[in-house]
Amino acid sequence: MTSTEMPDWDGNLMAGPLSELFALDVTAAVVRCRGCGASAEVATLRVYGPDPGLVGRCPGCDDVLLRVVRTPDAVWLDLGGVTSLRVPAPAAGGPAVPGAPA
Repeated sequence: MTSTEMPDWDGNLMAGPLSELFALDVTAAVVRCRGCGASAEVATLRVYGPDPGLVGRCPGCDDVLLRVVRTPDAVWLDLGGVTSLRVPAPAAGGPAVPGAPA
């Protein structure tokens, strides 16, 4: 599938590649754009790819927020366009990762 055939505007496309790096669903995390300051869930990013990797752009200003590239021996993550990444946490006393012992 080429980048022109791949549906864009859907940050959920990053769920698989990011699951290799994080033990939680990162698409629910909120990122803040370095360019315009807007906050958005990863699932709402405008995503382009898949080759040579996925690029997530800000839905507000279209700046590049993050890139994920899978090579045969590594996963590369660039968060250069993000000033913060806020991950939903469980209630106090609950497991930090769903399914993990408390």
